[in-house]
Amino acid sequence: MITMDIETISKERIKPSSPTPNHLRNFKLCLLDQLIPAPYAPIVLYYPNSDSAPHAQVLKRLLLLKQSLSEILTRFYPLSGTIKDDLSIDCDDQGAYYITTRIKSHLFEFLEHPDIHLINRFLSLEGTSVTNIQINLFECGGIAIGVCISHRILDGTALSIFLKGWATAAFASSKEVVYPDFSASSLFPANDLRLKNGSMSMWGAVFKKGEFITKRFVFDSLAIEKLKEMATTCSSVRHPTRVEAISAFIWKYAMAASEKKRGSKKASLITHIVNLRKRAAPNFSEHSIGNLIWMAGAKCNSVKNNETIGLPSLVHQLTKSISKIDADYVKKLRSTEASLVMYKHFKEIGEFVSNGSADYFGFTSWCKLGFYDADFGWGKPVWVSSMDSSIPFFMNLIVLMDTRCGTGIEAWITLDEQEMSILENNQEFQAFTLLNPSPLNIGHASMKHSR
Repeated sequence: MITMDIETISKERIKPSSPTPNHLRNFKLCLLDQLIPAPYAPIVLYYPNSDSAPHAQVLKRLLLLKQSLSEILTRFYPLSGTIKDDLSIDCDDQGAYYITTRIKSHLFEFLEHPDIHLINRFLSLEGTSVTNIQINLFECGGIAIGVCISHRILDGTALSIFLKGWATAAFASSKEVVYPDFSASSLFPANDLRLKNGSMSMWGAVFKKGEFITKRFVFDSLAIEKLKEMATTCSSVRHPTRVEAISAFIWKYAMAASEKKRGSKKASLITHIVNLRKRAAPNFSEHSIGNLIWMAGAKCNSVKNNETIGLPSLVHQLTKSISKIDADYVKKLRSTEASLVMYKHFKEIGEFVSNGSADYFGFTSWCKLGFYDADFGWGKPVWVSSMDSSIPFFMNLIVLMDTRCGTGIEAWITLDEQEMSILENNQEFQAFTLLNPSPLNIGHASMKHSR
């Protein structure tokens, strides 16, 4: 692991290149925006100085990032506003909080042996702005772009739309123009905070005190295909997705780690974030900004101590719960009975895991969102990372992300420290994963272990 000497060069506000018209000043958040307990949606994109551009050219790139951000904020105007309350944003053109740092090491030194506990230093996590950007310049001319945008206004899909818009604005040869769709508040209008209050009771049950730690595990294409094959040994399971197979596999061994720590089995529940854009009929715009997501929930009730829960059974439970979120379900979420449907859903989850009666694992997938396509004019990122969530008050959380080659999946797992130790030392779990390999090597060599 390398040491990281980071020097802050500047702190400033990047405002939209054109002022926001008065009739757009009050931006209404949608009902589903009230679901999210996390303050920010964070991501870091790593760009090497592949063409060995001289320092003067690298400085031009830094200037281009500012100019293009100012330009794109005119279209994504709520991102430069101020959160007024739980229902709205004042689009007052306050601008994005923008930090530039200098790092006294080389990007590839970090990528060869990535220390995920250093990643948060590439992010501006302390600000109160809607949008916080940190540009980290390495000695070699490589750049890490850290983005933290309020989760109040966007989900992973919307974050990818913003990054695509920013990158295309910077890339002079790109003829594509990204226009966001801000219709979420009309699709899911929010007139009060009943949903927020209802969801808080659920989040209160799943968040807990403990010594949490985040670790990154990588599944290559061979491991994923093997897991999908293992999952279909049961006739009730047909063709699970990569994400479903991996999620059920992690769920299985996270439950085993919890059992080993405690000495007995306990019921378990997972939720998986589902993107509603393509499940609605007709589909919502692919450029919709907001948290157009819902949570599928799957349960595994406690079994006898001498019984083992099979992967096919867990995959079946998960795929069944996700498949229920179809066009008819989305229609219910938009109907007059939406509040009752949502409140019942939160209540069931909260009651199931309350007082430690069951384990809870929250899953979200940022796979196939196109983060690796963000080219600002000097190439695509060699790595896209999540963040370190090793904090004393959190929840069991698993974030799934693409590998650079597109065929593998990275699982950023946050668990109780003792349970994490049990998980990572489980030989069956190890047979399908690599613990924190260099992102530079993924996809260029198969995993060096048997399955």
